[in-house]
Amino acid sequence: MAVDDFHSSQQPLLLSNGNGVHANNNNTTFNFVSLAKWVLKFTMWLVFLAWAALFFLIPTDFGTGLYDDWVDATSGSLFGETGSSLLLYSGPIIIIAFLAVPYLLISREQQLQLQEKKPPKFRLWTFPVLVDGPLGVVSAAELIGIILFIIYVIWAVYAYTVVNFEILPSYGDLTLKEKRVFMLQMSAYCFGLIALSCLAFLFLPIARGSILLRLFDIPFEHATRYHIWLGNLTMFLLTLHGLCYMIVWAIRGIIPSEIIEWKSDGGANFAGVICYVFGLLIWVTTLPPVRKRYFELFYYTHQLYILFVIFMALHIGDTYFSKAAGGIFLFMLDRFLRFWQSRKNVNVISTTYFPCGTVKLELSKPGNLQYNALSFIFLRMCEISWLQWHPFSVSSSPSDGKYHLSVLIKTVGDWTEKLRGKVSEESQIELPFQHHSEILASVEGPYGHESPYHLMYEKLILVGGGSGISPFLAILSDILHRTKKKKRCLPRHVLLVWAVKRSNELSLFSITGMESICPSFSDQLNIEIQTYVTRESESSLEQGVVHKAVSSSALSISKGGGISVLVGTGNKLWAGSYVIISTVGFVITLGLLDTFYINPFGISYWWYKGLLFVACMVVSVFIFGGLVVVFWHLWEKRTLAREEGEEDGEKIDMMQHIEGVTDKDLGTLACSCSVRYGCRPDFKEIFGSISDRWDHSDVGVIVCGAPTLQSSVARECRSQNLKRRSNHPIFHFNSHSFAL
Repeated sequence: MAVDDFHSSQQPLLLSNGNGVHANNNNTTFNFVSLAKWVLKFTMWLVFLAWAALFFLIPTDFGTGLYDDWVDATSGSLFGETGSSLLLYSGPIIIIAFLAVPYLLISREQQLQLQEKKPPKFRLWTFPVLVDGPLGVVSAAELIGIILFIIYVIWAVYAYTVVNFEILPSYGDLTLKEKRVFMLQMSAYCFGLIALSCLAFLFLPIARGSILLRLFDIPFEHATRYHIWLGNLTMFLLTLHGLCYMIVWAIRGIIPSEIIEWKSDGGANFAGVICYVFGLLIWVTTLPPVRKRYFELFYYTHQLYILFVIFMALHIGDTYFSKAAGGIFLFMLDRFLRFWQSRKNVNVISTTYFPCGTVKLELSKPGNLQYNALSFIFLRMCEISWLQWHPFSVSSSPSDGKYHLSVLIKTVGDWTEKLRGKVSEESQIELPFQHHSEILASVEGPYGHESPYHLMYEKLILVGGGSGISPFLAILSDILHRTKKKKRCLPRHVLLVWAVKRSNELSLFSITGMESICPSFSDQLNIEIQTYVTRESESSLEQGVVHKAVSSSALSISKGGGISVLVGTGNKLWAGSYVIISTVGFVITLGLLDTFYINPFGISYWWYKGLLFVACMVVSVFIFGGLVVVFWHLWEKRTLAREEGEEDGEKIDMMQHIEGVTDKDLGTLACSCSVRYGCRPDFKEIFGSISDRWDHSDVGVIVCGAPTLQSSVARECRSQNLKRRSNHPIFHFNSHSFAL
């Protein structure tokens, strides 16, 4: 579950003791909150384990009997068998989402107190096991999850097959060929059921602001790979499902008639074929060769998920669809909220153009929109494209300014090339009173970890490649400001390893302003920076070349505003109310439909009831969820109105700060780090040296860069951990990738 929320802390590093009565009251409150959190966590884990056990139990003869008994016991209810299935399969994940709301609300940062140093220990989530192969870097916890899914599929196939053999004699005296055809047909049906179980999980990881991702503290960019793995498994099972049926129909010579059949009392085959075609198109465009070369095709084809879901409901009906409805509904809630957040135009306060072609944008945001140093946003520039959204890591920390955040954008394609051209034009306007054109953006996010895990390690190793320095600028800024202001901050030793192709990229580092604040507390924080310029043999300074960033900070900001707070990772109370009220609204809508239409008129068509079920989900999100969004938006406007005066002053201070730090050149930077030319970082040497220098402790390793860079660092972390001595540190691998 989510660890305590570090972001809300404003406490000093060392806390003074208050009076005895006040301390006792604090202890009592602390114990009550801890007990409440423990009860909620225990309940959620209990529900989750019971839900997972259900999937393993249902394929057996015993589990099928229990399910039939459950349906018989609840068949007289208002919602009938559909309600029974919905409560059994989708109910647990919704219950967990409900319980997550109070858990996240009462979660807060525990006070740091002087205590004995705990010995370092391995953690499943940060211990890399697989570092090469199609799955990329896989931690021990992720490998356990993969193995459990594989075991489930194998177990379900085996259990269903055993049950099918047991019921085979009940179909009379069949020939050997008829028995084989029957078993193949039942296998096709079973593959469909197993695929439906995978669909119950498929949409959960891609709900960017989901309350569940906040609960487990899994950022969206990490959860995306789980969606990819589940998508591949689901398509494999759906392919077996359809292929087995096609073989059966071919043997019986009824392929044309079966394909176009649209049953009223069973699965609508033609809807299933259409659903599979949409799923196949989505899957094919996700293959790495297609996705990397034709990203827009991948992105637009993925919007076919709407038709995929609709035709799936038409194919299997409301009862079967309800088994996967929980995850789909939570995704719909997130998608609806993203739609409303992205409708607001956001001011680009300032732009900076770097010699390496990278662009820095400063975006306006309200003071009550919180984020962590390892966050990212999705950005759309309507002047470039109305349809394209691109993810970027946030390069600023919350301490850099209350009313803005910044992103670094590297020129790597047509969209970024057009953005660079526009920013370059603005940067050439040098007259102080000459008008700069207005730049507006649409933003979704920020998304990221619920808690800033980089503050949980006393020692940090940051490894970046090229523009992968972006999140580390935020981390360094966060650590520097927290240490300077004596806020809560564990890191005391930081090693930054940065590899770039050309020396003109080194100007990116000047935006941290490290040189001006480091000397004041160098005794509290040790930062070591190793930079590698891989494609140059000597420094450009030796050739008389100095690379400077060009800033334009006088942009018109009259028509837009700050980033909207309507985001799932925003205010916990509003986000939780949005989920709860929308879900209650869905139950009410479904109940009204059953009471006044389905039951009185005896509606029994599978495909039609499946369509009505999806319609209830959509209506509840639009009406009940929309009502919460309206009040949330009104609350946002009132809050912004109160902060308007303070915001203007803060923006002026921020603009002055931007202009000051961007004037630093490479000569100043060279004094604060070592730069090596014509070579790449030797991670075996680097990590070996760290093992000897740093004592027995937990070392957080964060990597942002190409997959090959992540694999190299993960391999060395694994190697050092496996051969470590008792007095050597434990390396905890964490990756931060914004190439979604």
